[in-house]
Amino acid sequence: MHYIKNKYNIKTSQVTSKKNFINRRKVISGLMTSLLTLNNINVVLANSKNKMFSNIIERPLTTFKTLSKYNNFFEFGTSKEIWKQAQKLNINNWEIDVYGSNSLKNKIDIDEIYKRFVLEERIYKFRCVEAWSMVVPWEGFQLSKLIKHLEPKSDTRYVEFETFLRPDEANNQKQNWYPWPYKEIITIEEAMHPLSFLATGIYGQNLPKQNGAPIRLVLPWKYGFKSIKSISKITFSNKKSKSFWESIAPKEYGFWANVNPKISHPRWSQEYEKDIETGEKHPTKIFNGYSEFVTALYPNLEDRSIFY
Repeated sequence: MHYIKNKYNIKTSQVTSKKNFINRRKVISGLMTSLLTLNNINVVLANSKNKMFSNIIERPLTTFKTLSKYNNFFEFGTSKEIWKQAQKLNINNWEIDVYGSNSLKNKIDIDEIYKRFVLEERIYKFRCVEAWSMVVPWEGFQLSKLIKHLEPKSDTRYVEFETFLRPDEANNQKQNWYPWPYKEIITIEEAMHPLSFLATGIYGQNLPKQNGAPIRLVLPWKYGFKSIKSISKITFSNKKSKSFWESIAPKEYGFWANVNPKISHPRWSQEYEKDIETGEKHPTKIFNGYSEFVTALYPNLEDRSIFY
């Protein structure tokens, strides 16, 4: 697996102890040297210059303990403490089915993903529709790179993601009145945006199962339920279908789910968010603070529907 450390938003020295920080820098330095030796200097330089998302986050990172013990993963239940139940998920030999592609391949496995794409670190704010937030050091790669590799058909307008369907492993999937498997949809323009990210790890290690192993979507300007976990299917389509939560409660969870403090959830305000690590409340920012990067995706900001 290739890995390149990039400086996004918060310095690594703010995350770990000084001893661990120095040790990690030594490891990274060794990896960088190896990459240069392998004639990957252009890749290294390109990544080192990618600082377009800096200066967004003003808070310290959420600790690994909190990230791995406070989770929404509806397939395993409604409790935030589902990490034990999530360990039942078998992620061995993980494959993603692909539909609507010009490529002759209709599957891609996680090992090929690790070999093909250079991983980088991105520190993103994560804003839940339930009005709490985290700051997460994800590791992975831009979604656009995978999409280009998969060669979607020219009439593609939407990208659909589905997770697994394994009720023997995920107990909540036995409740067959829900439209399993979990599905989320974004536009092709959103999918190709540089902020759209596929995460395979956090804090320098593989993604824990409760956090969406082995690969999940991260869309930092949208509410967290759009960032689907444990992706097992990708469909390129020219028609918009309904996502999981949009099918269940369309008045509460719409297609777009763009963060906006002025548009409340029907049952609570979105003006403030609680940092799950500190318990402190912070004013919610439009597009979760990423407006300078994503506003161009939505030419009519007066249209309330683009936020739900």
